[in-house]
Amino acid sequence: MDSDDEAAAAAMAARARETLRKSASSSSSSPYARSTDDGPVASASCDARLERCCREVGAAVAVVEEPERVVSGGGALPEFVGEGGGEGIYRVPLRAAMHPGRPPPLEVRPHPLRETQVGSFLRALACEPRRRQLWAGSESGVRVWGLDDVFAAAGCGARRGDEESAPFRESVPVPPVLCVEADASNALVWTGHKDGRIMSWRMDLAAGSDDDDAPLFREALTWQAHSRTPVLSMVITSYGEIWSGSEGGVIKAWPWDVIAKSLSLMPEEKHVAALRIERSYIDLRNNAAAGNISSFPAADVKHMLADHSRAKVWCLTSMAFAVWDARTRELLKVFGMDGQIELEAPVMPEQFIEEEIKAKPVKKDKPQSSFNFFQKSRNALMGAAGAVRRVATKGTFVEDNRRTEAVVQAMNGTVWSGCTDGLIIMWDGNGNRLQEFQHHCSSVQCMKALGERVWVGYASGIIQVMDVEGNLLAEWTGHSCPVIQMAIGGSYVFTLAHHGGIRGWPLASPGPLDDILRTELSNRELSYRRLVNIKMLVGTWNVGQEKASYESLMSWLGRAFFDVDLVVVGLQEVEMGAGVLAMAAAKESVGLEGSANGQWWIDNIGRTLDEGISFHRVGSRQLAGLLIAAWARKDLKPHVGDVDAAAVPCGFGRAIGNKGGVGLRIRVYDRRICFVNNHFAAHLENVSRRNADFDHIYRTMTFNKPHGSAASATSVQLHKTVNANGNQVDEDIPEMAEADMVVFLGDFNYRLYGITYDEARDMVSQRSFDWLKERDQLQAEMRAGKVFQGMREGLIRFPPTYKFQRHLPGLAGYDSGEKKRIPAWCDRILYRDSRDVLTAECSLECPVVAKITSYEACMGVTDSDHKPVRCAFSVDIARVDEFTRRQEYGKILQSDKRLHSLLRESHFVPDTIISTNNIILENQEHVVLRITNDCQRNKAAFEILCESQSISKQDGTKSEFPPRASFGLPLWLEVEPSVGLIEPGQTMEVTVHHEDYYTQEVFVNGVLQNCWCEVTRDKEAVLLVNVTGSTSTETITHRINVRHCCSTISASPPINPPSITTPSVDVLSGEASTRSSKKNPLNYLQRSDFKPFGSSEVHDLCPL
Repeated sequence: MDSDDEAAAAAMAARARETLRKSASSSSSSPYARSTDDGPVASASCDARLERCCREVGAAVAVVEEPERVVSGGGALPEFVGEGGGEGIYRVPLRAAMHPGRPPPLEVRPHPLRETQVGSFLRALACEPRRRQLWAGSESGVRVWGLDDVFAAAGCGARRGDEESAPFRESVPVPPVLCVEADASNALVWTGHKDGRIMSWRMDLAAGSDDDDAPLFREALTWQAHSRTPVLSMVITSYGEIWSGSEGGVIKAWPWDVIAKSLSLMPEEKHVAALRIERSYIDLRNNAAAGNISSFPAADVKHMLADHSRAKVWCLTSMAFAVWDARTRELLKVFGMDGQIELEAPVMPEQFIEEEIKAKPVKKDKPQSSFNFFQKSRNALMGAAGAVRRVATKGTFVEDNRRTEAVVQAMNGTVWSGCTDGLIIMWDGNGNRLQEFQHHCSSVQCMKALGERVWVGYASGIIQVMDVEGNLLAEWTGHSCPVIQMAIGGSYVFTLAHHGGIRGWPLASPGPLDDILRTELSNRELSYRRLVNIKMLVGTWNVGQEKASYESLMSWLGRAFFDVDLVVVGLQEVEMGAGVLAMAAAKESVGLEGSANGQWWIDNIGRTLDEGISFHRVGSRQLAGLLIAAWARKDLKPHVGDVDAAAVPCGFGRAIGNKGGVGLRIRVYDRRICFVNNHFAAHLENVSRRNADFDHIYRTMTFNKPHGSAASATSVQLHKTVNANGNQVDEDIPEMAEADMVVFLGDFNYRLYGITYDEARDMVSQRSFDWLKERDQLQAEMRAGKVFQGMREGLIRFPPTYKFQRHLPGLAGYDSGEKKRIPAWCDRILYRDSRDVLTAECSLECPVVAKITSYEACMGVTDSDHKPVRCAFSVDIARVDEFTRRQEYGKILQSDKRLHSLLRESHFVPDTIISTNNIILENQEHVVLRITNDCQRNKAAFEILCESQSISKQDGTKSEFPPRASFGLPLWLEVEPSVGLIEPGQTMEVTVHHEDYYTQEVFVNGVLQNCWCEVTRDKEAVLLVNVTGSTSTETITHRINVRHCCSTISASPPINPPSITTPSVDVLSGEASTRSSKKNPLNYLQRSDFKPFGSSEVHDLCPL
């Protein structure tokens, strides 16, 4: 250093000494006098800082001629960490190899990325335990998993999104599936579709090879069930008929005899078969009408339930219930959610006319048409009046916030309905309200029952297990989004999440089996843990309503071409002005966003990144002048998805977007990373407002799909309280608190305090950044734990980025106008990862560990009064290889002897004794079959089905009939109850009754064309009494031969078919007594050829 340099250094040191003395003298009056937690700055500390500053100034002089140096490359920059990160909502979310708060699930189909499921989301689920198959209906076809193949050595990999799924077969493309029913007796699966068709699929054809090259299987039979409306619900009744529900309250019954004949036809005759079925339906709603007025409301039939205990069918709309007799198809009762009977809901004229024209286009004379016109007009007016009355008496709040979303029958015969407010209502078989209870505030989405247990799935992702009395036994978070469907098969209850993932939960959970599986799988973490590293470039720029040149964009983001996988850009002040803000607020109110200026920036940044070739844009969000967008490199794109966006305004009463935040939540290698672009309150004195802006954004930002995203057409919004990572839902925990990594970027507007413009300029020119940082409002507030609690920022080695005069290069460009705003680091990038301590290695317990490799400002860019800032991250991510973990799951089941013992215990089926193997019926007598639970410890669940039936001919031979759908009963036989739950050591009495005279009817297009009384002949049926426990689908079966012998008929058969009318309340309530009065003296038959039944062999997903 020559003499001139020494003189310059001495002069600079003198100026710095004078500056520090002035600031020290005024520190007591400064609002930021406490720069540390040790109290006010004393004179001794000032002298120490003065000497340190002099040394820094001297060092700066030595390199004044050298270009600006920036630490970059593979090394990590030192980081400043804010206080308060380990408390409350700022705690790092808990992660583990196996979730400690739920049973270890069997991942049949791991959570696929939403973007891979557009047009093919799974929406329905059914299981056939006997054939060990799991069926799912999607928006593009049907899938089937073989439960014996879920642990196969090779995954399916059939399409993107299913790389780690268990092997499955897929059907040919078909219209979206809305409902699925399994028919075990005929080895068929029935599906209802959005275009109004019903299709059947053969289980044996679908259970072929699971190879990727296996041909797509085709439907066995299809027909147009509803002409212009979807099949919303479908059920197989106790008598083997298929009933379907659609919009407008339309319910159709499809006689099994016609379907059975159509199934027996050759493939080339399927068109004729479909036409025959389409003409055979029975329009139940119109048949239940009296004087063109139906007591069943003209609302969408969303759910249907077969009450196998009493041979009834429940049809549900959002607000009403209807109970039908499954054998006579008679409407028994219509009532609301409050249990009150409703008898005044008319048939809507449009629906009535549509069905009438479709059924029989007969030309009518003018007087009759006039009469129908006035009659239907009267019905319409009555319907409007009834709607007004119901709204006035019940209120719109109740109708909007309590709707029925799910229904199930428990094995004790009660019917459960779940509501959108989390309420569960329990009904008896006659539609009488027994009780209601609520164990969760989220909407009930699905329910399933087996034995003495009922499983309930909620929109929050919670799964609950209850007993048949409604007592809560267990609860856990099953999925990160709504649980929309359930099915029971093997040893598992399978749940379908809204994102398309399928998990199997042991039926015995919770229990010791869960602890063993969790421990063993955790011990094998290294076998299925995968570590990946990605490079991220995050940039922020307040563009001041200007547009940047290509050179400026390249200077800012050009390094993305070198070893960067994910680019996230946040812009502020893309456009401003009262008109722009008003228009943006109006767009937000109707679900729109974006502008021409915002699109210009997205397009030009995309061109800078070579979008479409090197990078692909994965998401964006704009709120007035705030814009955030993200691009992923081509090879990373398959692992990036589930992009959700959010916006929180903070300006003008938290309603206008001149200040606020916009965010993107992106799933990268199964880990959630949130990026939030912010613009906080301006001006030096508004520190508390800036802190409040951050707090408001952090607490209230709620992510959902970006407007206009590809998945929005097929995927509904998630429930507000959905937890994105599988932890317990808490409405007080912000969504960002559950992310694995959070990055905040933007114009935070924190300034330098206690310093003048000239002093700041001098320190900047001397590159005394450490001294300036001690006057930084942001770091002072972070030290106090008032903002950005627990977040990290890289070491700042660049000059303040605000405020500059446009198009003036270098440090001379700082604002020298009338206001002379003090330079400040307004533009910042901070982050928080999964570490709860300063040093932690990446693992499944700490799945995201990041380090900053570069943090710099582009000082040569002059397009705005702010300088663009960029930060490069190296991020280590630990993820689970679900395919390998599923294989480890299977190995544990095979090898662990403790699990073998527990599985045998869970598959225990109580011993039962039936009173007879043979029943002989004469005339209309009632025979009581007794089923005794010989176990003194567990309850026994039973179900009675019909395996086969035959009729004796006059020549002495028998005419065999194929089993009806789902082993339904023949129309001449009544069994009640056919489903039940027997207490330990108790006996259940089942009434078996023969109806001598029953009417056979023929319908064409829903209109009765012919009917006759069935000829009385000797008939036989083989009943199956299937007995199960509560934690397995293993079954012990008893067979009972039922034979009806004809005798001399003393009474004449009825000539006309029974009329279908709605009974009065007195008739309905007296139904049980009427039936019991018809019984003859009880005829108990002794057992013949009886031998004890033992437990069947234990079958699980892994043979033991």
